[in-house]
Amino acid sequence: MAEDLILCEKGRALIGLYTEMVDKGHERGEGEDAVFIAPENVFSSFQLRSYAASMRPFFEQFGIATTLDYGSGGSDWLAPGFDPATGQSALEYFKLEHIYCYEPARNMDQRQLVDCVISFDVLEHIFVADVRAVLHDLFRYAGKLLIVNVACYPAAAKLPNGENAHVTVRAPQWWKGIVDSVALDYPEVSVLLICSTSFQKSNAFPIWKAADWHESSTFVVAN
Repeated sequence: MAEDLILCEKGRALIGLYTEMVDKGHERGEGEDAVFIAPENVFSSFQLRSYAASMRPFFEQFGIATTLDYGSGGSDWLAPGFDPATGQSALEYFKLEHIYCYEPARNMDQRQLVDCVISFDVLEHIFVADVRAVLHDLFRYAGKLLIVNVACYPAAAKLPNGENAHVTVRAPQWWKGIVDSVALDYPEVSVLLICSTSFQKSNAFPIWKAADWHESSTFVVAN
């Protein structure tokens, strides 16, 4: 059973704003270039698709059979065509037995212990005071592997109050540091952290787990 995720007052208010965007749509872009995104298209892009080929080897390496898409938006893991070459769904492409989704803005909560938790384009939407709590929640359900992609640049989308939808924009090393600090409490979970510095540019840190630091013969940790 999923545990309660305790957010601060501003974090809870943000969930309300994201829910409003899902229900009513939102503006994207500035000035004359601004367009209205209809409710059925809000958070509908399957961010994982752009990384599919590079992610599949990790699913195979760790023997991933079950996955939790944390902050799944409107991603449909069962829809055909995730892989254009084969027409496979995401579930088929990654050879999964079960997929579970968590999207509070859509009142969807299937959080449970799985082999792999994957979270794309989520953490930058979290109020900074809640980042550690959400990271603990991500690790809590990851039995083997946690894959996180975080955007380190402002979004085109606007919140209903006019602010940028990426509320916590930080440098990649900031994200690596805060993930490291939480990873210490989950030493057996391997972590793949990908930081996007623009819409089409991203860099991945070498995959790691905190247990490797304890088992190392040195005190200096490279990753």
